[in-house]
Amino acid sequence: MSNLKKLVIFLAVLVIALPASVFGYVYYKLNSIHDSNINTGALNDIKYQGKNGITNILLVGTDGRPGEENVRSDAMMILTVDGVNKSLKLTSLARDSYVDIPDHGYQKLTHAYVYGQANLLIETIEDNFEIDIHNYVVVDFYSFMDIIDALGGVTVNVKESELKEVNKFIPETYNWNTNSNKGSIQYIESAGKQKLNGYQALSFSRIRKNDSAMERDRRQREVIQALLSSVKSLPVTKYPGLIDTILPYVKTNMKPSEILGLGATILGFGNIDIEQIEFPIDDDIHSKGGIYGNSGWVLRFEKDTLPLLHDFIYNSIKPENNEKF
Repeated sequence: MSNLKKLVIFLAVLVIALPASVFGYVYYKLNSIHDSNINTGALNDIKYQGKNGITNILLVGTDGRPGEENVRSDAMMILTVDGVNKSLKLTSLARDSYVDIPDHGYQKLTHAYVYGQANLLIETIEDNFEIDIHNYVVVDFYSFMDIIDALGGVTVNVKESELKEVNKFIPETYNWNTNSNKGSIQYIESAGKQKLNGYQALSFSRIRKNDSAMERDRRQREVIQALLSSVKSLPVTKYPGLIDTILPYVKTNMKPSEILGLGATILGFGNIDIEQIEFPIDDDIHSKGGIYGNSGWVLRFEKDTLPLLHDFIYNSIKPENNEKF
């Protein structure tokens, strides 16, 4: 069940959309999310491909519900701040990727966070995808609804084939929403482009059995782009309230100066549209999906497909445009 990769929202708001007029307030608030107790050993071990001017931030969304202690990393994305090509890139890492988790053997990527939290997940991603991660942000399940409601909702396109599934999840997400002003439950009555509130958008992003995990990721990316659009049009006077909504759910290894430094870099791009891919590429050519051993349904990929990922992150070449393959 998905967090909707909502950690991107954190960077969208706190890294992309912060003007100098609220610098002091933001700096003070950002101190509250820096966790000095987090083990960052894997981040400090530089052993894979990199390029000056390019920063890779692992965005982790955890899927904990009330009473749960051992939570998985349901959403895993690499946000690349590319100062060389002046662009933002977002790589969704499939949660069912079949990877070698250090000291635990081959399993689904989503299990790494259960065994060793962020540090083991970072080590697993670096060793299997052969890429260095510089920073990370962890956001928990419940922030997503509050953030969307604080922005006044998000506009997405709901397909006719998705209506039944999205409405199936709405009672559950409605009950998770603790906002006293949420009103009576509202279902999505028709297909098409429309504005969804927090619990409706979370339900939309959780659809999976309706089609595929890849389609679920597509829906999640659609919501992310809608959130970015909402943030861009948000009045400066609304920033403090939005920041207060987000921060209780966020933990990161980054210090305020690092976050604001990245923000300054991104603002210099002049364009916050995000280039996006999913990896591994689920097409029965670059990877194979199916039941494998005792691991259930997994997505297996070969090491010789990794240049597709590296070229996207470091050279802005999308897999479909890569002449090497």
